Amino acid sequence: MNRSIDIVLPVYNESKVLESKFKTLYEFLSSNIANEWIITIAENGSSDSTLQIAKNLHNRYKKSRVISNPIAGKGLALKNAWVSSTSGILGYMDLDLSTDLGILPEFIRKIEEEEEDFVIASRLMRDSIVVGRSLKREIISRSYSFIFRSVLSVKFKDAQCGFKFAKKESVIQIIDKCKDIGWFFDTEILFRAQKNNLSICEVPVRWVDDRDSKVDIISTVIKDIKGLIRLKTEKDGR
Repeated sequence: MNRSIDIVLPVYNESKVLESKFKTLYEFLSSNIANEWIITIAENGSSDSTLQIAKNLHNRYKKSRVISNPIAGKGLALKNAWVSSTSGILGYMDLDLSTDLGILPEFIRKIEEEEEDFVIASRLMRDSIVVGRSLKREIISRSYSFIFRSVLSVKFKDAQCGFKFAKKESVIQIIDKCKDIGWFFDTEILFRAQKNNLSICEVPVRWVDDRDSKVDIISTVIKDIKGLIRLKTEKDGR
């Protein structure tokens, strides 16, 4: 298989932290990943200087590329980045890098050696370590996990952790059928993966909460519920 890796950083109005987080990831990959790799900064609808910073980083770091979408939406940014990629292993990380990067070699090994289609980080498994998360967010996360597993009859527990990798050939099988362009995209692509009998390996990770997260919990929950209803009422999730 094509062993090159494309790691996408979907970014929206992240001018304050983009450069520092990008450098942290770039340095880690340079020291720890033997495969060919590239970081894709997928800017989506930012109104600050995020896009210009991304272009500046691309000019300074050769193992990088930038794509820009005028419409804001994490799911849309990921779809455009993954479809346009030439790498054999696709992944993404939330820019906060809340998931410990040290687990990445294990994710790659599971795809290459164990031939998993999708490998996803989980904050909800027995051996997961979650640091600094508020009780409110923990309750919401576990409640959402219970709801989507009950509604969609899926096995994975943590759909929303921003650290996922997959074979490109597996992603291409299902990505065109994913309609959501926002945060629900994570749940939808995993739902379609399971419906198409693609393997999903969930890995417990160490995850540190980002107190500066811009995610609107209430708005996200409402959109997730609408997404669940849409998938539940589909005649065929494939």
